Amino acid sequence: MDERTTSAVSWLLAADEPAVAHLTRRDLLRENALPDPAAVLAGPWVTALLAGQLADGGFGADPYRKWTGVHWRSVSLAELSVPEDEPRVAAAAEHVLAWIVDSLRHPPREVDGLPRSHASIHGNALGACTRLGLASDHRTERLAEAIISWQWPDGGWNCDHRADGHRSSFHESLRTAWGLQEYAAATGHTGAREAAARAVELFLQHRVFRRGGTGEPINARWLSTPYPSYWHYDVLTALLVITRGDRCTDPRAADALDVLERKRRPDGRWNAQAQWWRAADSRTTPEVVDWGSAGQPNLMVTLNALRVLTAAGRLTVGR
Repeated sequence: MDERTTSAVSWLLAADEPAVAHLTRRDLLRENALPDPAAVLAGPWVTALLAGQLADGGFGADPYRKWTGVHWRSVSLAELSVPEDEPRVAAAAEHVLAWIVDSLRHPPREVDGLPRSHASIHGNALGACTRLGLASDHRTERLAEAIISWQWPDGGWNCDHRADGHRSSFHESLRTAWGLQEYAAATGHTGAREAAARAVELFLQHRVFRRGGTGEPINARWLSTPYPSYWHYDVLTALLVITRGDRCTDPRAADALDVLERKRRPDGRWNAQAQWWRAADSRTTPEVVDWGSAGQPNLMVTLNALRVLTAAGRLTVGR
């Protein structure tokens, strides 16, 4: 490892959040040691995510409440790879799956023959429930197949009733692709793998963030590096999904990888350059976790950036 990468990895390994240290060892250093479940569950982020859980596994009446509902907490728990057999984690995942599958009773509206689905909600739920131990549940398969049936011809998904069908929503498609990737990896489901690959191809057709005609950035906000991204599209989260689809060495990802490299700090870390959440005492969209403020070095942004650049062959990480 070069000096900057060594410094960044050491910082991740010394994190107060045991889950971050474990993911660093697993994904960057390729160590086979199992995590200490008790330590991961005692971490401040995981503790906050599980605090206040009710008997039904949820955290209030609205599973989708931003960002304190069980839906969002489960996505964060999944991304931290918490032990899926922990009763509180299992109860949260069960609550999400029951809620999201019940919503399938009301299929998305079709306009001009195209489903206008909020597929990112279903995709996030699919990814979280898959990672948290429910991949083999028949309801999870039903959820995956519903998502696949809503896919647009260009490979994405869209909820906008006014869209003319020419192009899907990148926001709606990103986390949907992630959920299908997780489900395909856990079950071998061919349809999920193919649907996720089509979405990745859509992102690559636009070199991750560029307009097809002019080549200019589609949205300047997409060039930021927030964490969590929740349902928003950004260059780092897109690259992470592209990496999980084994496409990060595609030449069309090069521009986005260049952007990510330029954002690196002299000490080898990355800042969170945007922030979709507010502090726990906020009246609107509060969070239960302090993920690190925008403009400051961020553990998860740094971890994800190193995951992507290592997979793309632009960095070497190892002892």
